[in-house]
Amino acid sequence: MTDTYKTFRIGGDLEVNRLGYGAMRLTGQPNNFGPYADWDGGIDLLRRAAALGVNFFDSAWSYGPETADRIVGEALTGQPVVIATKGGVDKPAPDRIVVDGSRDALNRQIDKALVNLRRDRIDLFQLHRVDPNTPIETSVEALAEAQADGRIRHIGLSNVTRDDLDRALSVAPIASVQNRLNMSEADDSGLVDYAASKDIAFIPYGPLGARPMQRGAKLDPRQALAWLLKRAPNIIVIPGTTSTAHLEQNWSAWDLV
Repeated sequence: MTDTYKTFRIGGDLEVNRLGYGAMRLTGQPNNFGPYADWDGGIDLLRRAAALGVNFFDSAWSYGPETADRIVGEALTGQPVVIATKGGVDKPAPDRIVVDGSRDALNRQIDKALVNLRRDRIDLFQLHRVDPNTPIETSVEALAEAQADGRIRHIGLSNVTRDDLDRALSVAPIASVQNRLNMSEADDSGLVDYAASKDIAFIPYGPLGARPMQRGAKLDPRQALAWLLKRAPNIIVIPGTTSTAHLEQNWSAWDLV
């Protein structure tokens, strides 16, 4: 397999390895609320990922909230990696989610994410969920303004339909789509191909899914990740783990592709 196949250029210019890392689990438990209990261990894990060759890290405002951004920022300051985060969703309590894709909310979260991630510019800022009270065009306009003033480099979307993507594209270039996809939940396969036709990265969350059966045996995480990596060249997988051993096993998924 060529090295070119192992990478994808987000937005046409940010070349990343297609095996990344998702930081949602580096938060308090249960319900991904509060700071990660083993903060120093999380720092070590993230730095080990970068040492292995992971150079794409995905986070979000609502993870913690804010604490995933903070641990990623602390661990990877000065590292030559691409960091993505998401906004438009807040989590003020363990059992409460607030969706707000308004211009004011997104601007507040972008400004705070710059501080939490310790970055002068956010490589990829994704709208975490479409706000039913705010047209997606309005949310994307706000992100385009932040892109124009240098606070973010590329715009992405999460939890969207093809129609949502088309409406967003009518406002600004879109660099990524982050939807749920795995071997047992492949409803968005058509969107993967549509995104690929437009050179848009597809970042599946929940990549391990329910671990479906094949010939009577359960697939292990490496096989599930390998399936996604082989599915399309625009897919960037972001398995999350709190275990260094599992991190290294996930990184070896390329051996099965």
